[in-house]
Amino acid sequence: MFTRLLLLLPLLAGLVGPARAQDLLTKRNGDEVPVKVVEITPTEVKYRRTDNPDGPLISVYKADVFMIRYANGVKEVLNSPAAAASSARPPAAVRAALPPVLPAGAGAPVPTISNQDPNDAILDEPIHLDGPRIGFTILPQGVLNKARDRGTDLNPFITQFGWQFESRLFRLPNGISGLVEFVPLVGGLEQGQFLPSISGLLGVRGAKGFEFGVGPNLTPLGASLVLAVGTSVQSNGLNFPINLAVVPGSDGVRVSLLLGFNARHR
Repeated sequence: MFTRLLLLLPLLAGLVGPARAQDLLTKRNGDEVPVKVVEITPTEVKYRRTDNPDGPLISVYKADVFMIRYANGVKEVLNSPAAAASSARPPAAVRAALPPVLPAGAGAPVPTISNQDPNDAILDEPIHLDGPRIGFTILPQGVLNKARDRGTDLNPFITQFGWQFESRLFRLPNGISGLVEFVPLVGGLEQGQFLPSISGLLGVRGAKGFEFGVGPNLTPLGASLVLAVGTSVQSNGLNFPINLAVVPGSDGVRVSLLLGFNARHR
């Protein structure tokens, strides 16, 4: 009987071992996810959930991951939680494991203008994103009259199709980022018209996605100043921006609503 138990022990260890062989991914907001890490790139961590090992490969930004504890017990700290302190703190057990001097930013340590001031900018490499935009613009009567004088009859409601190009220039430890955006659009296609416009915006985005920008707007009818506000929702590595733009001018105020998505360049 004792000999049979000895023979069963390796089999039981083989069954129990894989069930417990899992990595633990801890995000900078304190969330802990049991995973099987597949790959770590300079910008992303790719994994499969242990409760769905045959499921899709999931990617998260490396900058959003605080630490990975591998199945063999080895811990790898990817980011300091200091940059995320304004949104959430890691659990006490995670904070206790922090080394006394922590790197900032994603991946390798990123130098800062000062080592102590929390308002100093983190000098990240610029991040570039782009993606399609769709929406509509409501034209004032003054713009309609001006277009009619040039031989173009328009309805006040026109559709817009275009593309957004975005570069993040810097990011502060409190999550605020500096942005430059370039948005070319084509409007009026539903009316058989080709009405191009180009907007360049310099703005900021808060830690929770709220953004504000201002810059020039050029159309065949002239140049104006555009003011834009909006938000950006993240899901599965994609950003889904929603923006309201106002273009005041001597012919009235144009109001546009634009939706779309964008992703980071590889």
